[in-house]
Amino acid sequence: MRLTKAAAPGPTAEPRPAPAAAGADVPSEAAEPEAVEQPGSVEESEGAGEPEGAEEPPAVDRHAGRRRLKAAIWPPRLSRGQLVVALLLFSLGLGLAIQVRSTNDHHNQLRGARQEDLVRILDELDSRQQRLQQEKAELEQSLGKLENSSNQAKEAQEQTRKKMTELGVLAGTVKATGPGIVLTVDDPQGQVKADMLLDTLQELRAAGAEAIQINDVRVVVNTYFTDLSGGGVQIDGKKVSQPYRFTVVGNPQDLTPALNIPGGVVRTLESHQARATITQQQKVVVDALVDLKTPQYAKPASK
Repeated sequence: MRLTKAAAPGPTAEPRPAPAAAGADVPSEAAEPEAVEQPGSVEESEGAGEPEGAEEPPAVDRHAGRRRLKAAIWPPRLSRGQLVVALLLFSLGLGLAIQVRSTNDHHNQLRGARQEDLVRILDELDSRQQRLQQEKAELEQSLGKLENSSNQAKEAQEQTRKKMTELGVLAGTVKATGPGIVLTVDDPQGQVKADMLLDTLQELRAAGAEAIQINDVRVVVNTYFTDLSGGGVQIDGKKVSQPYRFTVVGNPQDLTPALNIPGGVVRTLESHQARATITQQQKVVVDALVDLKTPQYAKPASK
């Protein structure tokens, strides 16, 4: 079979547009028509190779982290303590800045001052330092005087308190305690009279007795003794029954011999059928008190 070569088709004449009339405007789009891209063509072409039924991956939001950070820091959430600390730090920083600025200004002023001004400033500082030293010395001297006065006042108060206690013991307004003796006089026959008790009291005072109590009656400077018509003795208007008990504060080594001397109190009482018993003790208590009366006529005499 013989093959024959087909004639190649010749170039076909493209239709030319008709020439436009003179003066007519021809739009450029007509010269070169643009290809309009149909929507979805790219996606369809890309997805043409994917198998049907495959799930698409979830879309990633790249701005989600930024939005969360912004929501966390704004608006700011400050507690009361954090606000107070912030205010304190601000105040401290402001004060430091002001101090540094004032110091720098002062240094700048001194740096730019003349020599005469610097000498005058040093003289003023020396004078001020001397005045302050003098004031300090005066204040220390005043303090020393006040301390001495205070110590003297305390000492005077202590001495006054001590003197009041001593006078209270003598006046019978304060209780007394210390070493002493207890003299007990038994008078079953009722032969002991007021004068015998008075002699016993005088003997004790002469031997150094400092506080004396007879039964429940405190013996003071104006104590007096009287005999009752029916028997018995009164001391300062109070009836005292036997046995008569003398509670005496004083040195036992002085009081006991003074009562036991020949012809003394003990011998006199025994001669009247009474019995005297002396007991020395390291601590006796005189607790009977008298009411202090204000003198009606006697007044302190001026010097």
